[in-house]
Amino acid sequence: MITSKRLAAGACGLLVALAVGLFPASAVAADGPTAKEPPKVDLVLDVSGSMRATDIDGQSRMAAAKQAFNEVIDAVPDEVRLGIRTLGATYAGEDKALGCKDTKQLYPVGPLNRTEAKTAVATLAPTGWTPIGPALLGAAQDLDGGGATKRIVLITDGEDTCAPLDPCEVARDIAAKGIHLVVDTLGLVPDAKTRTQLTCIAEATGGTYTAVQHKAELSGRVRQLVDRAADPVVNPVATEGAKQCQGAPQLKAGLYSDRETFGEHRWYRVDVRPGQELRASVSIAADRAVNKDYGVLLRATTVHGREIVRGSEAGDGRTDVLSTGLRYPKATLDDADSDTDDGKGAASGTETVCIQVSNSFSAGPSVKTAPGMPVELTIDLVDGPDQASDAAAFGLGRGWWLLGVLVLTGLLAGLVWGWISRWRISVWRTN
Repeated sequence: MITSKRLAAGACGLLVALAVGLFPASAVAADGPTAKEPPKVDLVLDVSGSMRATDIDGQSRMAAAKQAFNEVIDAVPDEVRLGIRTLGATYAGEDKALGCKDTKQLYPVGPLNRTEAKTAVATLAPTGWTPIGPALLGAAQDLDGGGATKRIVLITDGEDTCAPLDPCEVARDIAAKGIHLVVDTLGLVPDAKTRTQLTCIAEATGGTYTAVQHKAELSGRVRQLVDRAADPVVNPVATEGAKQCQGAPQLKAGLYSDRETFGEHRWYRVDVRPGQELRASVSIAADRAVNKDYGVLLRATTVHGREIVRGSEAGDGRTDVLSTGLRYPKATLDDADSDTDDGKGAASGTETVCIQVSNSFSAGPSVKTAPGMPVELTIDLVDGPDQASDAAAFGLGRGWWLLGVLVLTGLLAGLVWGWISRWRISVWRTN
């Protein structure tokens, strides 16, 4: 019965996917009087020779970037028009004039075919120079036209090698055109010069700069920027977390800002209705010099302290932003567990979830601890999956299910092996 339901659900999902592919949401919206031009995002990826270095979680920078791109492509909102541009991907020679022209549009800005985009990224191999300035000019052309929100996300592991064309000046020229194009930059294991240049590019257009040391940081930050392009008018609402869940501020779906000192815990509350999925993410900016070995923890608990799900991320080295997230799908009333531990009572079915944000940052004695580090907390409440309990059991808040399955599998395997061994000994004695 379970298999049949899953097959039926899979068939329905396939039909929905085909329907979306044949009849894009933008085409339907275009017929209405309130149609809104979809936002545009151009991901600009450095494919220069230095991307061969193997210093991101034991992988090469290129491999980490490919994996992050695949995850981002899977998560791109349907309303976003995504494109991919490369720099240093084709010319491996020593002629600087040719190397500084080596930028091309890998995937055009438009409705996303996830399979085609992933296939295009899979073909990339670290090759040549680092023409960041020309790549920014090309990306601006990719996004030209229309009044949509436009965003360039530049991922590189080094500074521009095509001076005198200064990419910072290019960014200022783009900003001066008044086309409301924002450039966000991410530096893969950056040195001081790369950090300075990428910060300048981002600040010139009102964007952000992030240093990246790990794969999870890369994919998480790019996804966050793409999502921000889809909802560009959201401004963080200032809030102040409490020292415990009781009395913590009640949050709704939205973007919130706060500050947290070193080693502090702050609490917030969110009401989740049956059939909804809570999606929360937090980013803490290390806006001052910090010691190595630090982490960020995001926990969801009941009002009585029982942990539901957690997300965490750790760092080792100078990282400007550390982010993590979690998802908690609440079952519908028909599927809800009888022991649901909520703060609203069984009548309404609404559960008050406590959100804890903690950090393990530390710093030297000369570093000021006040004010606290900037915290950006995103809360989203969406329609949950059909089988919310399954999603929670595998990978989120109910890890004991997986442990139970492994124990049961081992027990059954032992019994079967014991029976086979006894049978073989019996046959051997008989013969």
